Amino acid sequence: MRFDALSAFGLFAVSSMLIFYAMEPRGRIYILGFALACALGSAYGFLQGAWPFGLVEAIWALVALRRFFGASL
Repeated sequence: MRFDALSAFGLFAVSSMLIFYAMEPRGRIYILGFALACALGSAYGFLQGAWPFGLVEAIWALVALRRFFGASL
């Protein structure tokens, strides 16, 4: 098993998604963090060649952005 820079990037992306998702009830800034982490997860999926994962994560990023802009201040 090899742990390269792409694997480290993927670990960072999905770990960030988990952390920001758990923190969302604390404020809308965490919803934005989740959206950005989903975008990173999408990039990771496309970079590693798993385009279905990349596509679904891109959709999650858009859903989270919509929630961010619709959330109350």
